[in-house]
Amino acid sequence: MQYVRTDDNVKIAVYDQNPGGCCETILMIHGWPLAAAMYEYQKEALFKAGYRVITLDLRGFGRSDAPACGYTYDRMAADIYTVVRCLNLRGFTLVGFSMGGAIVLRYMARYNGYGVKKLALLAAAAPTLTQRPGYPYGVPRSAIDQWIEQASTDRPKLAADFGQMLFACPQSPELISWLGDLSLEASGVATVATARALRDEDGRADLRKVRVPTGIFHGKKDRIVPYELALVQQEGIPCA
Repeated sequence: MQYVRTDDNVKIAVYDQNPGGCCETILMIHGWPLAAAMYEYQKEALFKAGYRVITLDLRGFGRSDAPACGYTYDRMAADIYTVVRCLNLRGFTLVGFSMGGAIVLRYMARYNGYGVKKLALLAAAAPTLTQRPGYPYGVPRSAIDQWIEQASTDRPKLAADFGQMLFACPQSPELISWLGDLSLEASGVATVATARALRDEDGRADLRKVRVPTGIFHGKKDRIVPYELALVQQEGIPCA
């Protein structure tokens, strides 16, 4: 692990465990309210295939600094850009899960896809997770308000419930507990602030700015990010 310092003096924890990988580089961004460790099993498979796999903890999550502010998609996309420049990444595949999917789309829009050769969206909470006028997709705003309320009053219960919702088929109690533990490693301030971003951010304009081959992976039984968002993404991204 290494730390990359952003322009607002926040340290981002970066994990680059196979820098000598002979194949392509993959940069993976985690979802809410987890951390880079969620990719443990995917990383193992990719390492075996020879890939250089880089993950990071978004600000406020995992081992990264947890400032009192700075949890907009613009700010977190800027953090990714800082990491990409610091590691001098070129021609890599950028992967984003859930909220991370929305953030990587913002990265593509704000930085013209700097260094990215391919994009993968995994159950991306994009272009916007909540329903709004002219946009009947996603979940009601009230659903995210409930997450925010629970994160503010009983975050352990939120973490336990969220771990259960991540799967469409039975998993071991230990695996569910592990994901809950990852959630509780996050700052409470960051958990609430990023939930507000999930509720309020609108990334519809980001989709049409993607100019690289894009793969969209989304489960039809997803109970957190509705499958219909994948169809919106496919329609809005020219090369998806």
